[in-house]
Amino acid sequence: MRALLAAALLALAAPAAGQEATCPGGLCGAEALNPWFEDLARLEAGAPIKVHVVQIGDSHTAGEVIPGTVRSRLQGRFGRGGRGYLAPGIPYDGYAPRQAVATVSGWSWTPKPARVGGYLSAETTGLFGGPARVFEGGALTLALDPEAATARVGLCGRDGRWLVEADGVEAAELELFGPQCRTASVDPSARSLTVRPTGPGGALDGVWLEGAEPGVILSNVGQVGATLADLQARDEATVRAELAPFRPDLIILAFGTNEGFDGGLDFYVYEATLRDQIRRMRVFAPDAAILLLGAPDALRRGESPACRGVPERGPPANLARVRHLQRLVAAETGVAFWDWQGRMGGECSAERLATSPEPLMRGDRVHFTSAGGEWIGGLLADDLIGAYEAWKVGRAGTP
Repeated sequence: MRALLAAALLALAAPAAGQEATCPGGLCGAEALNPWFEDLARLEAGAPIKVHVVQIGDSHTAGEVIPGTVRSRLQGRFGRGGRGYLAPGIPYDGYAPRQAVATVSGWSWTPKPARVGGYLSAETTGLFGGPARVFEGGALTLALDPEAATARVGLCGRDGRWLVEADGVEAAELELFGPQCRTASVDPSARSLTVRPTGPGGALDGVWLEGAEPGVILSNVGQVGATLADLQARDEATVRAELAPFRPDLIILAFGTNEGFDGGLDFYVYEATLRDQIRRMRVFAPDAAILLLGAPDALRRGESPACRGVPERGPPANLARVRHLQRLVAAETGVAFWDWQGRMGGECSAERLATSPEPLMRGDRVHFTSAGGEWIGGLLADDLIGAYEAWKVGRAGTP
């Protein structure tokens, strides 16, 4: 009963989905997703395959609610292929990945920013901004939910010998000569996985969890405060080593909010970076479709012009320019674009969502509440599945 009441309140609080969207069904250039749709069709037809989605982005991606909701929807429709790529530890306070609860002991890791003192960092880092430096005696344990049943564990890193235990029983020992990813089979009935160095220690960039059954895998690789400059700063050989063995079928790039809040953003540099990262993903994963998530609506105090009826807040001017550039570059480079702001309800929708009877955005008018993350993640999943269904209809009608 409480769940039904919450759903009813959520429906009342949400703006009409897509009422100001500029892309049909939320997606522009949906035909760029056709290679991914082909993979989903094979999976739906019974092929024993995994279809891997990788979302790379900022705090909206690092937080589990939005990508976790997309994962749940896709896995509910196409099968659970596994939890995917996880951070090599606990990246920030409050980290709560879905399907797997992480605990660490004797484990040191702080994700590295792209820039230190205004300059690009020289630290060799992978997608998560690692590596985690692990010393003798350290351990990472993942408590798995039933839907995250894991038959194959992968470790990506630079060096060290690593023991993988399933429910406390040794399952494999993997040696890394980095950057490299190696995998081992484990008992899929295990509900706890532990990774620990067997020698003096080493460096890990991430942990891969794959299920035994065909289905979708969705990996969310995000960093709080990240911009495209962070992705650009990641070590080429390391990112290639992370992506190649897990063969992404769809890469989602979800940046733009932090760039839009940067009053000194150089748009020539930003556009060049965006184009270069699309090119880079195509080099690393040549068979993957690419989707850009347009920057969502967000507000800041003291902006002018302010939202109507809210004199103290308005959208940062650069946020709209970032969003416009994203859409243009997506069209010119042949990748898909999701109109996140439009699906929220358009300009200043962040204010309406934050002040609705059941708030869908937090008081900062930037981040979503748990209910809001479920809502917007559900819209993204619905738009992706809707585009897939339209593709199937079009394919069936092709002579």
